[in-house]
Amino acid sequence: MAYRPGGALATKIHMKHIAVATTEGYASRPGGAQAELLAEVNKHESERNLQLVLEEFRNYQEGVLPAGPGARSLTEFFAGIDTQLDAASATAPKTQRNDRDVLNLLTKRANVLHLGPANYCWFTDPSRALCLKLAGTPTADRPLIGMCDSARCPQATHHPGHRPVWAEHADRTKIFIGQLGTTRKTERTRLQADYDRALRVVAEIDAASTTDEESA
Repeated sequence: MAYRPGGALATKIHMKHIAVATTEGYASRPGGAQAELLAEVNKHESERNLQLVLEEFRNYQEGVLPAGPGARSLTEFFAGIDTQLDAASATAPKTQRNDRDVLNLLTKRANVLHLGPANYCWFTDPSRALCLKLAGTPTADRPLIGMCDSARCPQATHHPGHRPVWAEHADRTKIFIGQLGTTRKTERTRLQADYDRALRVVAEIDAASTTDEESA
């Protein structure tokens, strides 16, 4: 009914909805309020991702590097951007490179950024995504963040903002280990491995975040 001419209004009356937007949501009607909301959400997400990538690029320039399996790839990308900016400055020494110029160069990487609770996922190659391999869906066009194992996935990175999450996880896991009885060896082994991983991630973040001035 909703897809017929004038159907949205007819369906609203039939379903006794207060607003047409509610009917459009139920019908998933293209071009309705639902589509407008989704477009607005996607726009805000794109802007947020650009700002996050810019912040990490500025951190890279200050010597604060990413950590995690995907750190090398991201660092190489930032190095390439830095080289392009240096080359542009050399040919036009009087030109001031503003954030918009940098954002234009970072846009492609921002488009593949997905936020995890304790990592950034740079979904540049679905065939390398560990979550898709585990789920058996290697051709999916989005990562499965809920299945992310960022300590092993080659497209995941950890940054200083993720440190509190990993540190808290390590503290809680340590408490759970201390509460286990001596007979629960299997559970203790699993939790110990999880605890060791969390400590390793925290140590890697700390090491990558140490600038030359701090280590001097």
